Amino acid sequence: MGVFGVVVAAGYGGVVGLLLPRALWRLSVGAGEPWRDRCPEGHVVPGWIGPARCRMAAGAGAPHGYGRRAVPLAVLSGAVCAVLGAAVGARPEVLAYVGLAPVLVLLVLVDRAVHRLPDVLTLPLAAAAAAGLGAAALLPRAAGDWRLALFGGGLLATGYLALFLIHPAGMGFGDVKLAISLGVALGWYGWGVWVAGAFLGFLYGALYGLFLLLRGSATRKDGFAFGPFMAAGALTGVLLGGFGA
Repeated sequence: MGVFGVVVAAGYGGVVGLLLPRALWRLSVGAGEPWRDRCPEGHVVPGWIGPARCRMAAGAGAPHGYGRRAVPLAVLSGAVCAVLGAAVGARPEVLAYVGLAPVLVLLVLVDRAVHRLPDVLTLPLAAAAAAGLGAAALLPRAAGDWRLALFGGGLLATGYLALFLIHPAGMGFGDVKLAISLGVALGWYGWGVWVAGAFLGFLYGALYGLFLLLRGSATRKDGFAFGPFMAAGALTGVLLGGFGA
């Protein structure tokens, strides 16, 4: 993919990123709690996409923001889409990877905020990843294997499920469901990429946990959101697979 394609991918990610703050605000609640439908001042939040900002009618109070600002989210989403576009190149699977990247960004931010990976995002993301790469496999110049992608998704989810059953306090069931889509994305480029992405997720998480322990800001019993490290490991693996394809 040339410079123009990378710019298009970055632009797409940036535009979608501008629409994430409201969804991030509404979804950032603890397990068992209803999705937020009001801003901190009690005003109804309309819809799910758009900036986290109340635009009050005349005489009803001044406009005010809440939650995360849109520009940093747009920069993050645009950067992720740009590097994926550069790595995957002008191959049909780029539409699946770049198209779904902002959803993964949203999931990571929700998990970081409240240690929760909502089913309303993880399950559709898994289905969309499988369907998107399945469609890409039917087109010329596809550089991956759809059957390996599906097997990779099932295998990574099975591994996380085993860890969840062994030690539920150290692994959330949302991580198990996120592993489906990440395993599909990694499996597309083969077992080498799958192993690298899965391993790097654990490595990144372990290094972060060690950093917290050494800094004294956490103990061995304290947990932290693991979804961001799963996503970072998978992103690294896909970049390696895309550049190497």
